[in-house]
Amino acid sequence: MTRARTVALVAAVLVCALALWAWRDPMAPLRAGMAMQGGWIGLSERHAVIDDHRWVYDERDGKDPAAPTVVMVHGFTGSKENWYPLAESLRGPYRLVIPDLPGWGESQRLAGADYGFKAQAARLAAFLSHVRRDGSPVVLLGHSMGGGIVAIVAAEHPDLVARVALIDAAGVRFNDNVFGTEVLAGKNPFGVHDAASLQRYLDTVFHDRAAQPAIPWPASKAVIDWRIAQAPFEQQVLDRIGRSDERFLPGERAASIRQPALLLWCRQDRVIDPSAMALYARKIPQAMQVSLDGCGHMSIMEKPDEVAAAVAQLIQQGTPR
Repeated sequence: MTRARTVALVAAVLVCALALWAWRDPMAPLRAGMAMQGGWIGLSERHAVIDDHRWVYDERDGKDPAAPTVVMVHGFTGSKENWYPLAESLRGPYRLVIPDLPGWGESQRLAGADYGFKAQAARLAAFLSHVRRDGSPVVLLGHSMGGGIVAIVAAEHPDLVARVALIDAAGVRFNDNVFGTEVLAGKNPFGVHDAASLQRYLDTVFHDRAAQPAIPWPASKAVIDWRIAQAPFEQQVLDRIGRSDERFLPGERAASIRQPALLLWCRQDRVIDPSAMALYARKIPQAMQVSLDGCGHMSIMEKPDEVAAAVAQLIQQGTPR
């Protein structure tokens, strides 16, 4: 067999293997691509079993062992990869830790478990105890649902959290908008079941279409099929964080936050209305407030340099109550 024919045969085998891989798990190629992106910015995947859940998280060691550990907590329907643009922009000595919350992404989901604000806050506190290092204070960042979880942890575990940032955070009664009205009506405004609803989802969370991640076919089909399969879980979580008696628990607990804090919103946020920032500010009067223009709910992806600058200011200049 000639060398050219051998190369062609090997290529054909690889193509078939990739096709079989994608057929068995349509999201596998996407996850592999995202893992490569994390590797490019210096992140390494870690695993840990903490209490009853297996966590998957990314980590990048800091240049200075005494520099802060920045922990980033994603929101509803999100995953650790949402933070990659900010992780790339957040240059400096910091150690970065970016988990998939239990139930989401690649972390474990248990049938019948509670994944609301209170339960996830308890899990996150245990996770922080696991990943923290002596001499490296924890700076805890939370986006959207993750912001609500982070607010509870910062309030209830000041020994674990040195500084806290709530970014487009859920957990207070903001001014009515379409998203909030649909949630209260029992709907899932983030629900995806076809190409049109996938685009609607992206248009809801991103202000600028140019900032939206490109999801060409057949990747788009894999995402749609995945979101259809996730719909019951998403509804279960939304019932807890959007309509149960704990939906405003983060705002209530925020009054006990005394650490240096940052509140950051985008003016064009169509999910958590920017009026939420003022409500949190009343509870956390020491918080720095940053309002960005030209971005929607995904500030951490649309304006990563500006968010990174605000986080650096929190670390360097934030003051406690």
